[in-house]
Amino acid sequence: MSRLTEHMDGFAAQAPSLEWRSGDHAEEDSNILRLIGGRLTYRERFTDREAAFLAAHAPGPFEVTIPEITNFVVADWNPRVSGPHYPSRADIVDDLAAVLLQEAAALAEDGVRHVQIDAPCFIAFANPRILGLFESAGLDARDLLRRCIEADAAVVRLLRDRGVAVGMHICRGNYRGQWFNEGSYDDIGADVFGGIPVDHWPLEYDSERAGTFEPLQHVPDGVRVVLGLVKTKTGALEDPDELARRVDEAARIVPLADLAVSPQCGFASEVQGNPLAWDDQRRKLDLTVSVAQRVWGRV
Repeated sequence: MSRLTEHMDGFAAQAPSLEWRSGDHAEEDSNILRLIGGRLTYRERFTDREAAFLAAHAPGPFEVTIPEITNFVVADWNPRVSGPHYPSRADIVDDLAAVLLQEAAALAEDGVRHVQIDAPCFIAFANPRILGLFESAGLDARDLLRRCIEADAAVVRLLRDRGVAVGMHICRGNYRGQWFNEGSYDDIGADVFGGIPVDHWPLEYDSERAGTFEPLQHVPDGVRVVLGLVKTKTGALEDPDELARRVDEAARIVPLADLAVSPQCGFASEVQGNPLAWDDQRRKLDLTVSVAQRVWGRV
């Protein structure tokens, strides 16, 4: 996200104030985003460095990650700074989509064959606190969600039409062991899972904040669901029996052949990372592999 804001015009040198949460307290802290302060236009590539490095050094298939539109719709619009250029959050969707379509086309031209789209702010549309902000501003949250989904679907279709496999990762924020959003998939599952034609969904499912597996009924047949059951915010190791049990529970809704297991998110979604040591991360990855071998018999 920070690479995008640095490589396109329209972002002000001012960070938004985001309420990151950890346990029972909230902390105002952000250094990874910028407020929208002008018309958003594509200036130059923002994933070319990663794509070129991986193409030169990866021993096999590799993945490049790009951000998703709701990240900026939720976190980067401010009535005072952004309002003169975009009177409403909804007004930025088309310009953001144009930027991501250009970057997606460039990645396909680079020969990248796996792209992940990160969407930690979809859950904002199930978060009562943020829905209250939308309502107070006179926004129709369902219409805004629909517009974001349609724009995201256009990016996904462009990539898949050019032979790129696409996954979309939904979490609730992952910043120094904290999270930003709260809410289950229940209120957005039918719209999001049914409206964005990805190949697979890597989903946060490591805490009660994610809710049940019931919304997975809206995932189309043949689309893989990657269950993010292993925590990345703390170093405590999960019980492998419980992880296997939860995979079995999800398999009542999605066929086991279309399920996978993974860590919930990255161990370092920004440069300072989460409060895990290197050995903690290694143990988490080893646990993920062992559970996959136990459930599927292979990895």
